[in-house]
Amino acid sequence: MTLNTDFKNRIDLSELRSKAEEINSAIKKVVIGQDEMLKQLMIALLTGGHILIEGVPGTAKTLTAKMFAKSISADFSRIQFTPDLMPSDITGTSVFNMKTSEFEFRKGPVFGNIVLIDEINRSPAKTQAALFEVMEEHQITVDGITYKLEDPFVVIATQNPIEQEGTYRLPEAQSDRFLFKIKVDYPSVNDEFTILRNSHKRKEKKEADEISAMISKEEIKEFKTKIKEIYIDENLIKYITQITNKTRNNSDLFLGASTRASLNIMNSAKATAALSGRDFVIPDDIKYVSYPVLRHRILLSPEKEMEGMTTEKIIKKIISTLEVPR
Repeated sequence: MTLNTDFKNRIDLSELRSKAEEINSAIKKVVIGQDEMLKQLMIALLTGGHILIEGVPGTAKTLTAKMFAKSISADFSRIQFTPDLMPSDITGTSVFNMKTSEFEFRKGPVFGNIVLIDEINRSPAKTQAALFEVMEEHQITVDGITYKLEDPFVVIATQNPIEQEGTYRLPEAQSDRFLFKIKVDYPSVNDEFTILRNSHKRKEKKEADEISAMISKEEIKEFKTKIKEIYIDENLIKYITQITNKTRNNSDLFLGASTRASLNIMNSAKATAALSGRDFVIPDDIKYVSYPVLRHRILLSPEKEMEGMTTEKIIKKIISTLEVPR
């Protein structure tokens, strides 16, 4: 595919890039070694997608999400999922008002712009289902009345892949609601040294004190509109469909990716292009987002799972076998 340089100045992305770099620089002073997570959180914000973060305890999953939310001038709420959590605990419930002799709806913590769900797999299926309905519909219906959630609305959920006692595995149909699944590993030796040194220098000062709101809800809405205008060539759209189709006709996989996966690859590739200062998508944008978009949507066959194969290796294999559009 030949790129037309006329597209470069079609959309002004300077303010979007400036805000993204400002947020990234501020958070990196507190959160060390999680550059990819920060970038993918920003992509989710710009596309209105939700994020699932998986990693062992103590790897800054919750801290990163909190710092990211604090950089946005928006409502933030945090919900700790537990085995006894009920759907009404997150969505809200009707309460009888003695003064008016009427029932009033009290909104639950899910009525926020950035909602952090800690340990999403610790809550039973009915509570998970209530959350996923809100994530998909951006609204809640109680007693026949519908309450719409304010835009932007992004759910950032964390889960521990190691400890399985007392947890409830997310069904494939529900995990498909997440735009990305981000895997967080241990920091490198140098990063861990920097974390310890910064913590020592900070003394009693809290990490949250170093982050302030840098972007408004109105700016996010404006940037989301610009993302939709990012140009993508039809050959690249075909390339996306070939990637997802390869997951559906693959002997290594038990379950392939859905059409929602194709849409998420396209939309997040547009946001990736915008963060790079381009108003057009290139193949590398698609390759980059394919991993976090697909890794939680495809299931290995039992044989490949026993062999120690990973979804990342399958995605890499699929991409390597396809001809890149020129």
